Amino acid sequence: MAGRIPQSFIDDLLARVNVLDIVEARVKLKRSGKNYSGLCPFHKEKSPSFTVNNEKQFYYCFGCGAGGNSLSFLMEHDRLSFPEAVEELAKLAGVEMPKADGPVDHQREQRIKDIYALLEEASAFYQRQLREHSNKEIAVSYLKDRGLTGQFAARFGIGYAPPGWDNLLKKLAKDEATKVRLEQAGMLIKKEETERYYDRFRERIMFPIRDMRGRVIAFGGRVLGDEKPKYLNSPETDTFHKSRELYGLYEARKFNQTLDRLIIVEGYMDVVGLAQYGIGYAVATLGTATTAQHLERLLKMVPEVIFCFDGDEAGRKAAKRALDTTLPVITDGKQARFLFLPEGEDPDSLVRQEGCDKFEQRISESLPLSDFFFKTLEDGADMLSLDGRARFSNQALPLIDQMQPGILKQMMQEKISELTGLSLEQLVSVNNLQETTVSHAAPEPDYPYETADYQDDGYFDQPPDFNSFEQGSFSQNSQNRKSKKEFGKGNKKSRPAPPGGSAVHFNPSSTAVSILLHLPALATLCGNLEMLASSDDSAEILLYQLASYLQENPGVTPGILAIDWQEHEHLKPLIRQLNEIAHQTPIIDASNAQQVLSDCLNRLQERHLDREILQLKSQPHLSAEDKQRLNQLIMKQAGSRLRKTPEK
Repeated sequence: MAGRIPQSFIDDLLARVNVLDIVEARVKLKRSGKNYSGLCPFHKEKSPSFTVNNEKQFYYCFGCGAGGNSLSFLMEHDRLSFPEAVEELAKLAGVEMPKADGPVDHQREQRIKDIYALLEEASAFYQRQLREHSNKEIAVSYLKDRGLTGQFAARFGIGYAPPGWDNLLKKLAKDEATKVRLEQAGMLIKKEETERYYDRFRERIMFPIRDMRGRVIAFGGRVLGDEKPKYLNSPETDTFHKSRELYGLYEARKFNQTLDRLIIVEGYMDVVGLAQYGIGYAVATLGTATTAQHLERLLKMVPEVIFCFDGDEAGRKAAKRALDTTLPVITDGKQARFLFLPEGEDPDSLVRQEGCDKFEQRISESLPLSDFFFKTLEDGADMLSLDGRARFSNQALPLIDQMQPGILKQMMQEKISELTGLSLEQLVSVNNLQETTVSHAAPEPDYPYETADYQDDGYFDQPPDFNSFEQGSFSQNSQNRKSKKEFGKGNKKSRPAPPGGSAVHFNPSSTAVSILLHLPALATLCGNLEMLASSDDSAEILLYQLASYLQENPGVTPGILAIDWQEHEHLKPLIRQLNEIAHQTPIIDASNAQQVLSDCLNRLQERHLDREILQLKSQPHLSAEDKQRLNQLIMKQAGSRLRKTPEK
């Protein structure tokens, strides 16, 4: 079987998968400069000597000498045979294994090797034309007018396809076989009537498109004037599949030591222009809308993705399509934002006007996915009428039902409940009526699950068992995680019983309490929670007391807290509730806890605001002062929904 798997198929697999994803799912790693390090899984050691280089896609242990790529790691660590390891990689990459019977297609393997070589030659040819061709000044002037320097043109390998029908043809096609290969590479077009070939790209700025290994797999060409099409991409070939590839991704990974976010733009010049002004984490789709494959790939690499669109109607429609694509993919600990530019501006032109700092401020102020979701659905909906709220819930619930289980999904369900005035049980009934015949199975999250350090000082009965929670979700068993319905009668997720046998229902306040218990230093971010002091929700009162205590007593441990609270009659009853939450509510990756805490606090503030408005509205007679207060609250509520200030 091993000899029957084409080498080209293996090369393609290694280009699609990320060695860091493979290793980190099995070995606990920490970032160390450009690399990641940890204890070697192949020999016993006390200090880490095992390193993963994500840029060069290999691992190596300085202690025992083990090293290799994703394929060799699976074979050694999981004790798989070569065919089994290849099959596992194919599953991760979402591609089918080649048929096992029959001889290896050596002709196809050779064809793909030839195509890669010709594409590299074509890239070098276009770059030389930008420096040497007699018409180079036209292309150079265009790039200079767009603010591009020679340094960044070289970084991205930008070139020039001069006027004429056969420049590349004459340079590279030395025989008929090479002409066929160039056609297969997407660089030549064959005119059927005359059986003659001509260059696909003519009089265009040329942008080489690279795979994860840096190999040229295709090209994009941009016209110098107003001709159509503005952008011309290579066709689908053996090396290029536009629904999976992203322009600029290889460069973003190569030139950023730490990559925490990626912004998705529309054009090649947007990617290059942003990089020149210090925003080197932009990528562009290749003539298609962003696909689920794109997002899954990006969210394996970074925790945050920003969609960038024009502010016109077409941009809004494109953003809605991106939202629909993102909902089934997004998981807790990952973020998606939506940035809308002023009409008539693109990222390249705007960053040249404003500079890096102001553009990054726009990114920081972009709408989180949940805000954009509710804003989009509320536009045009009459939320004051029963029909309007019913229509709103009918639109929102099927979309949220596609999401993967977790905090974000639960919060969005609760938000619908508040906006419509319907209970979760009523919403389930509505959703069942709207349930379609086609189910959308959420993909299994495959990024590593890390836990925050837990200091066991002996007070709690046992430390929280973080390992019992599923990766990327807050479900306690895999059977529940695969269920199509996340809430409602007969579909409630089981939780391990905390000490004493009671159960704490998940909500933002108990989540915030759990985060503060394990990361008490984050209490400084809570500010003044006086609004919760008089709440009728026990978890909100607990959060208020805990945050106040931790702010007044920085560095305190849960054990000391318990001793102190035993001495106060109004705090003593809360100790048991703290114990229950510590055992039951899971903690996400410590690096994302701050963002989750901020989301919970914003959610509680909105809930308090809604309650105060409802209380004032329920009074039969309002004084002038009450009316003024009500108007202020309604304005604040509207502003909160439309312009929630993101954490910086």
